[in-house]
Amino acid sequence: MTDATAITAPLGKLRPRRLLVLAILAVLALAPGHLGELTRELMTDAYVQVSVFVAATLLIFYGAERLFNFDIGESLSKARGAQVPLAALLGTTPGCGGAVVVVAAYSSGHVGFGAVVATLTATMGDAAFFLIATRPDAALVVLPLSLVVGILSGWLVDYFHKVEYRAGNLASCDLAPLIGRTRPQDIAYLLLAVPGFIVGAAQLAQVEINHILGVPVQWLALTGTFLGLTIWATSKLAAMTNAKDSPVTRMAEETSFISVWVIGAYLAYDYVAEFAGLDIELLFQSIAPLLPLMAILVGLIPGCGPQVLVATLFLNGVIPFSALVGNAISNDGDALFPAIALNPKAAVMATLYSTIPALIVAYTFYFLAPGFMN
Repeated sequence: MTDATAITAPLGKLRPRRLLVLAILAVLALAPGHLGELTRELMTDAYVQVSVFVAATLLIFYGAERLFNFDIGESLSKARGAQVPLAALLGTTPGCGGAVVVVAAYSSGHVGFGAVVATLTATMGDAAFFLIATRPDAALVVLPLSLVVGILSGWLVDYFHKVEYRAGNLASCDLAPLIGRTRPQDIAYLLLAVPGFIVGAAQLAQVEINHILGVPVQWLALTGTFLGLTIWATSKLAAMTNAKDSPVTRMAEETSFISVWVIGAYLAYDYVAEFAGLDIELLFQSIAPLLPLMAILVGLIPGCGPQVLVATLFLNGVIPFSALVGNAISNDGDALFPAIALNPKAAVMATLYSTIPALIVAYTFYFLAPGFMN
């Protein structure tokens, strides 16, 4: 999953569009007056309130994955009646790797179509890391609920749906290029994230820290932010990381990718509120009944970026929990890209099937528990 427009460079791949985003954000941060001050404050908040926690979550998860080498993908073909629950469990695992394993197993004839529906319904992709890091209480509801909904959906599909979409030959797909050795920028990102995490944890405990290790927190946060933006702008990855890369490299790459969307959401929200005088929360309240539907439709968009944006809006109190859970069930994250490459018909039909339980669950919460988790 590489970008054909990328240009080889010493740091990796120079992507013109990503470099343009990096340049725009740098100009905004360096702008004089209130614009620059507000931008720097928002980037600092995004880093210490979100990015460092995402980094910690990713590092723990990928570190445990490497340490214990847990991979139940090979067990799917032998599971028989447990295929659907196992597929849903793989999908619920944060990230997109589990869902891709199931789609590949379906294409090679090892599991049924219900397993594909189960895993794509249950998965939240990289947005799960973001939610675990920022709202673990919400994650403790969303992820188990997605698991249950995925299992039930998979069983129902296996019972009623008798059409198979397997291609004659398994499509070949390089799911994510291998980066290889842990790079200096990966180590630097980790070293900056550690004091950033201390600051973020202190803020959660309502302890204000303005300097750490003699360095102003804003300097630390902005350095970490722009290092992450540079990693993202020079990455040869589309979004997913290769499981063979080191946990530190995977953490730096995926945190950088998620952080771009978080920064975008932070800036967009406050810019509109500050400079346009628009109360976004009030505006969204005026179309409140449509919010779960809008979030579910966003979930149909391939990739984790739009789903991280939805989670960010929930974190900022702009959309209700019902919209978040609807998006979590309907979205397939980055798994949809390789899933389409491996078996396009199965991937598209499965993600369309996932909208049905998403609508049911989202509007159940909307009407019966409108204030839940908000």
